[in-house]
Order: sequence, then C-alpha cells, then structure tokens
Amino acid sequence: MKALIISPQPFFSPRGTPLSVYYRTLITAELGVEVDLLTYGQGEDVDLPGVRIIRIPAFRFLGAVKVGPSLLKLFLDIFIFLKLIRLLSFNRYDFVHAHEEAGFMCYFLKPLFRFKLIYDMHSSLPQQLTNFKFTRSTLLIKLFEKLENATLRAADAVITICEDLFRYADPLLHNGTPHLLIENSLFDPVRTVASPEKSYRDYLSGNGSLNGLANKKWIVYTGTLEPYQGMELVLQGFQTVAAQDPGTLLIIAGGNPEQVSAYRRLAEKLDIAPHCIFTGMVPKNVANQLNERAQVLLSPRISGNNTPLKIYEQLASGKPLVATRIRSHTQVLSEEVAFLADPEPSALAESMLAALHDAPAIATKTARAQALYREKYAREIYRQKLQSLLEALR
Repeated sequence: MKALIISPQPFFSPRGTPLSVYYRTLITAELGVEVDLLTYGQGEDVDLPGVRIIRIPAFRFLGAVKVGPSLLKLFLDIFIFLKLIRLLSFNRYDFVHAHEEAGFMCYFLKPLFRFKLIYDMHSSLPQQLTNFKFTRSTLLIKLFEKLENATLRAADAVITICEDLFRYADPLLHNGTPHLLIENSLFDPVRTVASPEKSYRDYLSGNGSLNGLANKKWIVYTGTLEPYQGMELVLQGFQTVAAQDPGTLLIIAGGNPEQVSAYRRLAEKLDIAPHCIFTGMVPKNVANQLNERAQVLLSPRISGNNTPLKIYEQLASGKPLVATRIRSHTQVLSEEVAFLADPEPSALAESMLAALHDAPAIATKTARAQALYREKYAREIYRQKLQSLLEALR
C-alpha cells in the first residue's frame, strides 16, 4: 500500500499533534505502507524509514507557528492545499491520512481524485476556535461545524484520540464507517536527523551546581505553557510546597521565550524563584530524561476535553503523577493511579506534597498506573488498532 499523510503543523516539533503524527506515521510505515508525508516547512527533520517527507516553503520570516489556530497557519494551509493537489495529480495513493484541518481540504478534493480518506480527529476544530480565542464570529464557528460534520460523513475511516471525542464524532458518521479510538500512547525516542542529542544537564547547567540540584526532590512539568496548561496555579500551589519542603525543586520544561519570562516574573513575585527552573522548549529526549530523573510528574491542565499525550508516558513511568481533576484527565486517570487535585492552588499543593511523601500511596498508585498502561495503551495494542483500520480500507 501507498499512503499520503498530511500534517498541517511544524513537523517535527516536541508538542501534541506533531508527536501524534510522528507515531502514527512510524507505525504505519512499520506495517509495510510506503508513506509520503506532506507538512509545513518549519520543523525538525526526523529519520522515519519508509517515509518521504515533503515540505512547503518555511516562510520563517513570518515567525514561528504557534500552538492553536492562527492567521499564519491559514496562510501556510493555502500552500499545503496547492501541494496536495499536485501530489494527488501525479501519484496514486491507496489512502490519504489527514490530520486536523487537512481533513477539510480532503473533503473538497475527495470527489475529484476518488481516494480513500482517514480523518485523524485530534480535537473538534470549531471548539478550538473558541478555546484559543481565535474568533467570536458565530458565522465562522458555524462554518467550521458544517465543514467538520461534512468531513466526518465523507471519511472512509475516522480516528479519535480520547473517549469524549469518540462520543462526539460517532453519531455524526455514516453507519458502518470504521471509527477507532487510538490514544496517543506511544513514547518511543524521536529520531531527529540534524541536531546532536543533548542532555538535560545542558539545560540545567546555568542554574547552579548540578550536584546541588541532584540532592533535591524534582517536581517536573514538560509541555507547552499555553494558558490552559495551568502553570499559574502550579506556581501558586508550589509556594506552599517550597515553604513546607525547601529541598523541593520545580522544573518547568517548555514554552516560548515570552511565556517563560512571564512565569519567571510570577515565580519571583511569589518568592519561589530559587526553587524553580524554567528551561524553555526542550527536545523530546531531554524531556524524557527530566521525567526519568523526577520524583513527581505534573499534568496541571485546567480546561479542555482532549487527554494530553504526556499522560500515557506518565502512567508507564513508575513515577507518582499529580493531575487536575478535569475531564481531560479523568477519562483516563482515577484516584487509583494518580494524585488528582481540583484545579486550584491549595489542592495542587496538597497533592504535590502527598506525591512526595506518602510512600504507601505512591507505591500503590504507580503500580496500578503501570498495569493500566500495559493493559490498555501499550505499543502492541496501538499497533493492532492501526493495523485493523488499514485492513478495513483494503
């Protein structure tokens, strides 16, 4: 089989959808499919055997592509659409695997080129317009709703990434359309091409003696610093943790320079700056190293329904996990496997302290978390789901 995968994101970059695209593409190629991957010009080159990466111009002078909808993404998607037409005109693909808004492009082109379409639905795009405060226009939001519904009905198969999204999409499909819930549960090392692998030490070396840092208890967050990630609440809650346990260090790995500066200022205002390290965005391998070194892992998201990718790696890690008690988390997590907290500072502080000091709870929750990952989200389960979807398209 030969497939075209469309990823309208900066691929590769160490954040949500590009990570999901990486692992979907990796497993698809492992299953013997020859893959063309169409993506933005921005992003790191990666080594994916059996995959030809095709890029539009990077347009770096327009700035970096940020998380969420933007005018820059809209501009870049015009070039994705034009390149897509060219690829479909000169190649014969057994199926097209469209991520996010690429599904809308394929909805318009499918009748002309008659390809089979897998729509990989990472979120509801009309909801994203609201969540990221991109627009208040009810007309534009309604237009996106109609496009999303039409794309779901036109698809030959649909992938959703969490239970809530599965329930949202399933009633909109034609009867008999294959629809699989394939969680973003893989965390194999990402093989980048150009950049030499760095160590977490490279990102911490400017923050005092590494030996001194090694003697502290690390609470680690890795991910973006968008407002919905709840970092303000984490810092406010950590003020209590640092006061009760001065040997604790909060390491926040992620975010662009403006976001990092803003949260550094907040840490200084809360008098916890000596207990906090902000690394900025780090490569995936460095994030993995920080997680391995941590005593406690964090997922403090305060809004949204989609389960963060990091949750699955955190479940498998053997480390105690502190997460907010919102639907984004509770469709996977429970009190049996994580230290759940209401999204407010005092509750987060209480859970962080318990995850540091309550040895019986730590042992019980981490063992159950690893068992849950093995039973529901392990690599072979992921591979089997994707294989069954491809077989349904033959």
